[in-house]
Amino acid sequence: MSEAKQKADIGLIGLAVMGQNLVLNMCDHGYTVAVYNRTAEKTTEFAEGPGRNASIIPAFSIPDLVASIARPRKVMMMVKAGDVVDNFIEQVLPHLEAGDVIIDGGNSHFPDTMRRTKALADKGILYIGTGISGGEEGARNGPSIMPGGNAKAWPLVKKIFQDVSAKTKDGEPCCDWVGEDGAGHYVKMVHNGIEYGDMQLISEAYYLMKVGLGMKHDEMHSVLTEWNKGELDSYLIEITADILAFKDTDGSPLVEKILDTAGQKGTGKWTGMNALDMGIPVTLIVEAVFARALSALKDERVAASKKLAGPTAKFDGDRKAFIEDIRQALLASKIVSYAQGFMLIREAAKEYGWKINYGGVANMWRGGCIIRSVFLGNIKKAFDKDDKLYNLMLDDYFSGVLARCQTSWRKVIAQAAYLGIPVPALSTSLAFYDGYRSANLSANMLQAQRDYFGAHTYERTDKPRGQFFHTNWTGTGGDVAAGTYNA
Repeated sequence: MSEAKQKADIGLIGLAVMGQNLVLNMCDHGYTVAVYNRTAEKTTEFAEGPGRNASIIPAFSIPDLVASIARPRKVMMMVKAGDVVDNFIEQVLPHLEAGDVIIDGGNSHFPDTMRRTKALADKGILYIGTGISGGEEGARNGPSIMPGGNAKAWPLVKKIFQDVSAKTKDGEPCCDWVGEDGAGHYVKMVHNGIEYGDMQLISEAYYLMKVGLGMKHDEMHSVLTEWNKGELDSYLIEITADILAFKDTDGSPLVEKILDTAGQKGTGKWTGMNALDMGIPVTLIVEAVFARALSALKDERVAASKKLAGPTAKFDGDRKAFIEDIRQALLASKIVSYAQGFMLIREAAKEYGWKINYGGVANMWRGGCIIRSVFLGNIKKAFDKDDKLYNLMLDDYFSGVLARCQTSWRKVIAQAAYLGIPVPALSTSLAFYDGYRSANLSANMLQAQRDYFGAHTYERTDKPRGQFFHTNWTGTGGDVAAGTYNA
C-alpha cells in the first residue's frame, strides 16, 4: 500500500471481486479510497495483496471508515441486495451528518431504492442507488454506471463516477444521471432484462446452427466472429464466439459438457413482473426468463424426450443462405428486445415521475456493460432526433432494418418449427412485431367473450372512444354491466 492522502475521497464497503476491482479502478484515476469488509481478514488480504500499491486506507470498523473520509462523506456499498443493504445503512447512519452521501452499487430492486432515498432524505442524508454493469472486467477497467436517487448527491459523485466509467469511442463517459429515487436501479433492471433476451436469442441462433445445420463448433466460431464485425458487433456475440472456440483438456468443445440448465438471479424476473404491472408487453424478456425456467426441468425433459414425438424432417436448403437468414433474424429480434425495454422505461418514467434522457441511457450502455453493442449508437441517434419517440421500431433506421430482415426472420422461425427446434425468443419477437404493426387484432372477440360471461362491456368501432356498451347475449342475463372494463 502506497502512502495515502490524509483523508479518502470515498469509502467502499464490501471487498468481494466487484468491490475490489472498483476500488483499484478508482485508485488508478487518482482517488484515495477507504475500504471496509465485514470480515477483517478480507480487508487485510486486500490491503496486503491486490491493493498493496494502491492509494487505499484500510478500515476495520464502520466508525473508522467514516472518520477516514473527507467531508461531505461518500460511502459506497458493494454488497448483496436486500436486508444486507439496510443493515449497513443502519450501521453507517449514526456516524454521518447532513449532506453526506450513501451509495448502493449493488443490484437492488428499484422499490427498495425509492424507499431508502426518501427515508434518508428525511434524515438529511443524500442517497444514490446506482446500477453497475460490466462484471469483474468492467469494474476494473471501466463499467457502465447508471446512478439515480437524490439529485443533490450527483454533483458530489459525478467526477468520480464518470472518471472510472467506460468511455465510448468518442470519449464520452458511459455514466450520467438517470433520474430521481429508483430510476438508476430501474434502468439497470431493464438492462438486465434485455441481457436475458439477448443471451437467449444468441443461444437459439447457436442451436439452429448446431442442430438444424449440423455445424461444427469451429465453423460456428468463424460465423460469429464474422458477425461481430458488422451490425451484430457486441460483447455477447464476441464472448459467444470465444466460448465456441474453447476446448476442454481432451480437445473437445467445453460448451457441450455444460449441463443445459440455466440459472438466474432474479433481475429478469423483476423486469417481467414490473412489465405485467405496467401493462407493457415486453414479451421477449419474459419468454427468455421462461426459457431458463424450462431448461431447469432437466429430468422431466429427459423423460419427455422418450415419450413425446417430434418431426423427423432434416434441413435440405442452402446452408450458407440460411446462416445469413439466422443473422438477420437475430438482428431483427434484438431490435425488438431493445424497443420493448425502452417502452418499459418510458412507461415507468410516466408512472414514477422520472425525467429520463433516453438517448443518455443508450449512451450509458454503449461501453462497459454486458449488452454493449454497435447499434446502441443508432438508438442514441434515434432519441436525440426525437425525444418523444415512443417505440424504437418507428425510427426510420430501425424500421428500415426490420423491413430488410423480415423475410429471413420468417424463414428462420418457419424452418425451426418444421425441424422441431424451439426458438421461443425469436418467435415471440416476430409475433410482437406483427402484433404491433397490425391496425386490427383479434381482441374484439376476446372482449365479446368477456362481456358475454362477465358483463365487462366493450367499445364499438362505430362510436366514439370512451363510450361503453353491454349486450344481453343470451336473452336471460339482463342489461346490467359489471363496469370493470379497462382498456
